[in-house]
Parts: sequence; structure tokens; C-alpha cells
Amino acid sequence: MSLQKIFHRFRLRISFTFLLVLVEGLLAILFPLFIGYAINDAMDGTSKGMILLGGLGIASLLFGSIRRFLDSRFYAHIFEELGQELGSGAASPPSEKTARLNMLGELVEFFENSIPQIVMSLIGLGGILFILATLDLRIFVSCLILLLMVLVVYAMSKRKTLHFNAGYNDAMEQQGNVLVSRDPGRLNGHLAKLMKWNVKLSDLETLNFAIVWLLITALLILAIWWAVQNGNVGFVFALVMYVFQYAESVVTLPYFYQQWLRLQEISERLSQVAS
Repeated sequence: MSLQKIFHRFRLRISFTFLLVLVEGLLAILFPLFIGYAINDAMDGTSKGMILLGGLGIASLLFGSIRRFLDSRFYAHIFEELGQELGSGAASPPSEKTARLNMLGELVEFFENSIPQIVMSLIGLGGILFILATLDLRIFVSCLILLLMVLVVYAMSKRKTLHFNAGYNDAMEQQGNVLVSRDPGRLNGHLAKLMKWNVKLSDLETLNFAIVWLLITALLILAIWWAVQNGNVGFVFALVMYVFQYAESVVTLPYFYQQWLRLQEISERLSQVAS
């Protein structure tokens, strides 16, 4: 049981929610541009820009609300159906079944909560890069260089992330047996092992975050310096906001990257149960 198999089995429902996410993301990247128009129109004494901004806000509210309403129901059904199959499947010890049922919950939660955020980030990266290319070529090139450097940071941490997650999940599968034993020493050792892997994962995530944030800070400073040379208030605001949105998308990638690698390890375990 993997992310790919879950998607293939429930592809119609999941694809529909992805379509709503796509529309929501496309609307989101228009906000800085519309805010810039609203500022310029307000300074010229007209309200056209503010009316357009209000319409954009209402459209985003409608699509976002509909998606969240449907998501909770779609993915609750998926978890119930797959959880029933997993729980009544192979004759594994209760400890392993409990741990793997929790892991299944992580896979379904990834579809419901994390993938929409990832899609939003990717739309933000692609859409904002396109808009920045039309606004300021220097900032566009700087953003591409930043993205390349961030990808290198992620690639260098892949092996350690997989190793730490494997150790954590090995310990989790033994948790039920440890609790049943009622042995204080064994429980203490188990909790220490869990926290050891958890701290290692956290430290790696912190390192990635620190490196990426330093790069983003440098980009923001450059963007402001180049943007103010234009002199148009609405243009400057829109440009800086787009760079900031781009930075927000980039800075979330370390978390999603580590989560994706963790779910790869979980998928292998659940596939072994199903086979």
C-alpha cells in the first residue's frame, strides 16, 4: 500500500480535490498583483482596483471552503476503507498492526493536508517565477539560483532522512509489545530510542531550514533594493510581495521533503504487509 496505489484506487475523488486546489492556488498568486493595482487606482482616485481585489477575495473564499468541506469527507471514507483491510489482513502482532494503522493515517493525512500545501507551493513557485520574469529579470534569475541551491541542500540530506525514519518506524512497531510487558526499564529504553530518532530528524530539518532561510534573506534584501529603483508604489509593493510569497513557498519545502521521504519508508512497510 503506497501513495501511488492509494491515488490510483481513489483517483476520481482525489483528482477532483486536486483540481479545486489548483484553482485555489492560481487565485492566490494573483493577490499581490491585484493589491498593486488597487493601490495605484486608489492613488488615482478610482475604486476599480479595489472592486477587482474584492472579487478575487470572494472567489478564493468560495473555492477554498468547498475544497475543505469535501476533503474531510472524502479522506475519512478512504481511511475507513483502507484501515478495515489493513486491520483484518495478515496475521501480524497487534503491536505492528496498531503502528501500521497509524502509518496508514499518515499516508491519508498527506493527501488531505500536505499535498494541497505542496501544490500551492509549486503553483506559487511556477506562477510567481513567470510573473517575476515579466516584472524584473534580475530578481527572476536570482529566484532561479535560489531554487537550484535549495534543491542541492535537499538532495544532500536524502540518505540521512531515510535512515532516521527507518529507525523511528522500527521502534514504533515495537511500542505495543513494550507497553504490554510493563517493564519500566524496557519502556524507558524504548522511549529514549524513539526520542533519539526524533531529535536526529529535527536537527536535520533545522539545519536545512537555517541554510534555506539565510539564502532567502539575501534574496529579499536584493529584491527590495532593485524594486525601489522603479519608483512606482504599487509596482514596488507587488514585486516585494511576490518575492516574499516565493520565499514562503521555498521555505516550506524542507518540511514537505522530509515528510515525503518518511512516507516512502512507510509505503514500503505497508506494501510488505499487503503482499
